[in-house]
Amino acid sequence: MDIADWRRQIDELDRKLVDLLSQRAHAAHEIGKLKRVAGMPIYEPDRESTVFANVRKVNPGPLPDVDLQRIYERIMDVMRQIQKEEIAPDAAEDLGHTELDSEVTD
Repeated sequence: MDIADWRRQIDELDRKLVDLLSQRAHAAHEIGKLKRVAGMPIYEPDRESTVFANVRKVNPGPLPDVDLQRIYERIMDVMRQIQKEEIAPDAAEDLGHTELDSEVTD
């Protein structure tokens, strides 16, 4: 394959990732609704540890576990923000972006 072929493959993978992330965001939104009704906190460190362990366990490489976890930490930040908007929309607006937004350059 040449560079154009690899880029087409990356474009297709990106489309799939966007679809999967959208599905994950929908699930996080629904969980936020359930947490609101149950009076549960948004941040659950034990659950996040479980998610990190699960993705490391199924990671076939070549992406190192530490980098995969960093990606998932960011995903979890965004998903928590979705839940904050569901549970306390006015407070979520005041919070604005997550703490990592200033570091995102692309």
